[in-house]
Amino acid sequence: MMTANEPPRKKPGSVHEYIAVVAGSGLLPQSVVEGLKDAGHRPLVVALEGEADFAEAPDYDLMRLPPERLGQLVPRLKRRGVTHLVMAGGVKTRPPLRKLRFSPQILLYLPRLLSAYARGDDGLLRALVTYVEDSGIHVVGAHEVVPELLAPEGCLGRVKPNRMDEKDIAAALEAARAIGRLDIGQAAVAVGGRAIALEGIEGTDGLLERAKALRSHGRIAGKTRGVLVKCAKPGQEERADLPAIGPRTVRDAHAAGLAGIAVEAERSFVLDGAETVRLADELNLFLLGFARGREA
Repeated sequence: MMTANEPPRKKPGSVHEYIAVVAGSGLLPQSVVEGLKDAGHRPLVVALEGEADFAEAPDYDLMRLPPERLGQLVPRLKRRGVTHLVMAGGVKTRPPLRKLRFSPQILLYLPRLLSAYARGDDGLLRALVTYVEDSGIHVVGAHEVVPELLAPEGCLGRVKPNRMDEKDIAAALEAARAIGRLDIGQAAVAVGGRAIALEGIEGTDGLLERAKALRSHGRIAGKTRGVLVKCAKPGQEERADLPAIGPRTVRDAHAAGLAGIAVEAERSFVLDGAETVRLADELNLFLLGFARGREA
């Protein structure tokens, strides 16, 4: 418990702060929880049902929450004394609007949230961050908790892109930024110097599955190599939903016949980093972190 003479801090540096992690799918939530525990915190894990995979444990608190009840979460966190909140992991399915449940405290924000709900992920996340912070809970980015997971600039493994790969990186980056401006997705695949597939609501897994299927398409049939590029959306709310790759991304990129993966350095997570790099080296794929200001 924070003492009366101790002012609240803005970042999760004090063990007196009670930090909630809204945990979706993927490896990032587990990494964030481990990072908080290593820093001396006992976090509250809000595990979204159907997304997060957390069991009861002695070193964190656990709350299971159906996604349709996210609108009732903030008052519950306030009652439990939560001071900071981290959003980590994906949410594959948005519940229909008719199933959403809200607390009375959210009514003033409801028109804004419902409008954002019908648009892209970044718009919705911005509206959620505003609501949470106006309620007195400070939102912290996962990258502030586990900065060591952010991709560095340069090649991560032993494989390097060639000149054709660089052209594919430029083409995919231009396409990824274009769909990012429309708040559609964060990734694109280019083969032979042209973008062939863009990320949609199915996420990167679905994007790579489509890229694999397109290998037999007449326009790229016979073409080899190709690149997956992931980058933050222009104007991205960085405290939620930064791009991420991991071992599955590497395996799926290899299955799609790609030569490598390029991600925006310092604004993309590399999850299970040692295994991700090891697997990329084994499959002869390059992993590249490119500078934030790189021109397409």
